[in-house]
Amino acid sequence: MPELRRERGHRRGVPRSGTEGLTERTVPPRPLGSPVHHVYVLECSDGSYYTGYTTDVERRVAEHDAGDGAKYTRGRTPVELVHTESFDTRSAAMSREYEIKQLTRAEKEALL
Repeated sequence: MPELRRERGHRRGVPRSGTEGLTERTVPPRPLGSPVHHVYVLECSDGSYYTGYTTDVERRVAEHDAGDGAKYTRGRTPVELVHTESFDTRSAAMSREYEIKQLTRAEKEALL
C-alpha cells in the first residue's frame, strides 16, 4: 500500500510521487501460495451441527475428532464433515461463517 501524504494543506488521498494511479482502496491480488480460507460444517455424534473457519479443513477436522478442536465438539466426537465453502479472503470466509451460524437447523439442512 503506498504511503499517502497527510500533511496540512494537501488533499486527502494524494499519493506520493511514484505511486500515480494508486488509491487508498487499491487491493493487490492474492499472492501465489497464500492460504485459501474455508468455512466448514460438521455433524456431531449427537446430530447437532458445528460451523467453523480454517485454512486447512483436513487438519481441523482431525483436531475436532481428537478432542483438540472447539470446546463445543469435544464431547460430541466423532464428527463428520458435511459441507465446505472456499474463499479468497479471511474476511469473506468469516462473514459466511457468521451467516451460516445464524441459520436455523432447517435452513442448515437445506444448505447441506
